[in-house]
Amino acid sequence: MDIKRVVIVGGGTAGWLAANHLGKAMLARSDVSVTLIESSDVPPIGVGEGTVPDIRHTLSSFGISESEFIRECDATFKQSIKFVNWMDKHVHGDGNFFHHLFDVPHSAEAKVLTKRWLDNHSSDKHYGDYLSPQHQICELGLAPKDITTPQYQADLAYAYHLNAGKFAQLLAKNATQKFAVEHIDANVTEVNCNNDGMITSLKTDKFGQLQFDFYIDCSGFNSLLIDKTLNVPFKSVSDTLLVDKALVVQVPTEPDDEIPPYTIATAHQAGWIWDIALSSRRGVGFVYSSKHMSDEDAVTKFDKYLGNKKNEVEYRQIPMKVGYREKFWHKNCVALGLAQGFLEPLEATSILLTDFCAKFLTQRFPTNVSQMEYLEQRFNQSMQYAWERVVDFIKLHYCISDRTDSAFWKENRENKSIPISLNKRLKLWEDFIPVKDDFFSQFEVFFLENFLFVLYGMNYKTATEEKCTMSDAEIKTHFDRRESYDKYLRNKLPKHRELIDKIKKYGLQTI
Repeated sequence: MDIKRVVIVGGGTAGWLAANHLGKAMLARSDVSVTLIESSDVPPIGVGEGTVPDIRHTLSSFGISESEFIRECDATFKQSIKFVNWMDKHVHGDGNFFHHLFDVPHSAEAKVLTKRWLDNHSSDKHYGDYLSPQHQICELGLAPKDITTPQYQADLAYAYHLNAGKFAQLLAKNATQKFAVEHIDANVTEVNCNNDGMITSLKTDKFGQLQFDFYIDCSGFNSLLIDKTLNVPFKSVSDTLLVDKALVVQVPTEPDDEIPPYTIATAHQAGWIWDIALSSRRGVGFVYSSKHMSDEDAVTKFDKYLGNKKNEVEYRQIPMKVGYREKFWHKNCVALGLAQGFLEPLEATSILLTDFCAKFLTQRFPTNVSQMEYLEQRFNQSMQYAWERVVDFIKLHYCISDRTDSAFWKENRENKSIPISLNKRLKLWEDFIPVKDDFFSQFEVFFLENFLFVLYGMNYKTATEEKCTMSDAEIKTHFDRRESYDKYLRNKLPKHRELIDKIKKYGLQTI
């Protein structure tokens, strides 16, 4: 049987990202239709507001103007995640920080610079500042480009902060207008399967019975198809990633307030706080482990961080079931987004994994039911590897911290909570600086440079005996060039809010 009718159940960022990827891919197959069913009765979670640099390529591939995106989604530029107090305050000082930057040197150069930085560890220079000019640009609150730079191009790598609800609306408009995706507003009341366990149809409250050949579950934590219908088990990783709740709030800002060009991630005794600045508000969340902190204490500490705002704004609590499905593709159904899994908001993994998985799905989308068995196996094997490596990367932030001020941080350092795969890499990196060959798969999601910024931003001890492959003269030449380039960027790049305001007024160049 040919696959001609594809349906996505659920909207939001995940559903509409999938709709754009599939809609674009199916334009070449005129006999295939893509439909998205979502319910206007179901409010979006609306807290996935951080992205990684790959999103620029995705938006460009969809034909979305960067100027339109920034204007319609209240978007701002994100050049880094600034991690505050992730290390012992008594050793490194209160307010200690490091940047996980997006602009990185060539991998061979990174190894040399890392070796020199380790050899001169008595220096007060931040590791990120040693490797990239973006550290200074972030600390000065500057943008990654100026108004004359064409859309999606820049002097420094960047991603975005965005209003998740408005982002979904922009993606919906793009998918329906450019890629002929049909949009249905209805509640799915029943899911029907045949004797082989394949989904055959959906019953809706407004349009009755609707039949499709292939089903994509983007119904969020509800997981209507993959869980409630197909009963695919959920694999918890709560023994590894200990946080399980979040308090979230939106805080209005003034039109002339500075906009940090990075996410702020501030650690506390049982988790961390995200702080994301859009053009007219901040999205702030208090992530914590209910095993190590009561809900009452969480509210008190969150309110202290915000400067006693609980009488002015409403704090919303979100439970976090941390883990992912044992299978992401089962029979004629693929789960994406929160229906697939969730690994807490650190490092903006939710949108990243949704985009990554949706793109991978379209590269080998079945044309006939006979192809599904081997494609299912391929998809599940690849995506499981990707999810496991993301768990490793998130856990890295916790397990190499030298904080010992609470049971939460101590438990994160216990061997039993650290995945074997991560432990093996950490053991290797005790003696050798990480290199590109340590990340051998395209399904790593996070690569060498991501690990370098976190490892050495948190002062990981690599006692390497390797010889530096650059002479003192070559190192001096490198930093002389860096100094000139740093000065050039500081003089060229505008303040972050200044650029956002100009884009809203004039737009970026299209070529």
